[in-house]
Amino acid sequence: MVHRLTWYEPQRGDEYLREFFITGLMDIGATLILQDAEGKYSCITTLPMRFRLTGSEPPTDRGLFGEDIGRRLEDMKARLRQPGDHAEMEIDAGDDTFFEFRCRMITMANGQNNLMTVVIDRTEDRRRERLLRALLREVSHRSKNLLAIIQSIASQTARYSGSLNAFLGKFRGRLHALSQSQDLITDSSWSGAYFRDLLRQQIEKYVQDGAADLIQVTGENVLLTPNASLHVGLALHELTVNAVSHGDFVARRQRIEVNCERVREEGKDAVRITWTEPLGPTDGEAPARSARFGSTVLERVVPASVNGSAVHEVRPGSVYYELTFPLDAEA
Repeated sequence: MVHRLTWYEPQRGDEYLREFFITGLMDIGATLILQDAEGKYSCITTLPMRFRLTGSEPPTDRGLFGEDIGRRLEDMKARLRQPGDHAEMEIDAGDDTFFEFRCRMITMANGQNNLMTVVIDRTEDRRRERLLRALLREVSHRSKNLLAIIQSIASQTARYSGSLNAFLGKFRGRLHALSQSQDLITDSSWSGAYFRDLLRQQIEKYVQDGAADLIQVTGENVLLTPNASLHVGLALHELTVNAVSHGDFVARRQRIEVNCERVREEGKDAVRITWTEPLGPTDGEAPARSARFGSTVLERVVPASVNGSAVHEVRPGSVYYELTFPLDAEA
């Protein structure tokens, strides 16, 4: 027998098909209800546990679904009079559960009109929709933050660049550092990035393989918030590029010491990151070195963006940078 792309063997019998359909309805979380034209119930399958079905009295909409939902169903069904008439509505059943009711007037094989109602549990669908909306809001929030960071970087880079080529070189490098940090944040489902992963990204890009062991990392591998990850990654980029471009730690085979640790600042958990880079023995180079390291990004942009503070000094024999900020620093 073929009817609207439906086929079955009539000789299988009603019992065989009944078991098949009920099992299928249970699997997809659907309820099928059949009533005659006067509203008398003739069949109910796989009713959800939250609704009541007792054998003491004939079922009714209000008896099955409660006064409020039952009244709304009765009103909707009353408008269905001719075969093909249909209506649907979604109901908040309480306790964060949602059900969709689809009602249709149909003509049975015996020529009688019957009212068919399909009830579908939409609870998981609504939860997924709420999660998706929350994720989209988070994406929008993060995107706006990232654009604000890029705007700030562009402004500061342009202010301290003497030519267009110098601006483009610095700006591209800083954008690349941001994109790498953002990749780490995205891979962690926006929970943030670990400090050593942020440092490793910069070492791999700017420090030759033979010199990577000259950057010694100690302390804790702290998981930083997304906002802190972006800005700490930017600070590490500045420090690494400066050390490679202007320093002599590679030629002299002296280690840069990097440390990250949890501390207590004003009664709150905080993170302290330090960078100690060895300098050559010529004291006369210190003023120029100090001017080069007078980076607005390191001294102003990064600490202000993570609600922290920074120390940036050229000391006898070394360049020292210290960044301290709250552990939960977020935009």
